[in-house]
Amino acid sequence: MDYVVRGVRADEWPQARQLRLEALKDPAAPVAFLETYEDAVARPDTFWQGRTAGAAEDGGGRVRQFVAESPEGFWVGTVTVLVESPDDEVRFGEAATVDQAHVVGVFVRPEVRGTGVTDALFREAVTWAWSLSAPRMERVRLYVHEKNPRAAAFYRKFGFTPSGRRIAAPGDRGDQELEYVLGREG
Repeated sequence: MDYVVRGVRADEWPQARQLRLEALKDPAAPVAFLETYEDAVARPDTFWQGRTAGAAEDGGGRVRQFVAESPEGFWVGTVTVLVESPDDEVRFGEAATVDQAHVVGVFVRPEVRGTGVTDALFREAVTWAWSLSAPRMERVRLYVHEKNPRAAAFYRKFGFTPSGRRIAAPGDRGDQELEYVLGREG
């Protein structure tokens, strides 16, 4: 694998915007993301600038976005990690009971799936979460839609296990989101 996985930089908001819009066109987007392409494309540049700056390497530490970049500088995948504490406002899912990292926004371009890019993104994201000392992350969690078996299979292969917690998926269709967790070792 010739891709470099690294944290996004604030000035890379145009690339972050483009990759997100491409993710929202993916056939799995309706069960993988909490926004639509139409909503995202209508957002002003200031939204994308703020979102990217907040998730950048020097953005404050509670959110980090990682990208996989080809040798030619082409972004082929992304993952974002949110730091959650028990006293935080709930963004999605159930309230945190411990300090934890929450993986969101996972996307890898179809042409590089199965090449190790997703694994490399997750290794970087989880390593970053475990590196935090204030607060110290006790676990990493994510939610996967019950109708997204490809993603669930990858999460299990990586080491995540179903917690047994389920929440209603957005959209009032009766679907469920399943929580998967990766506990801290040692």
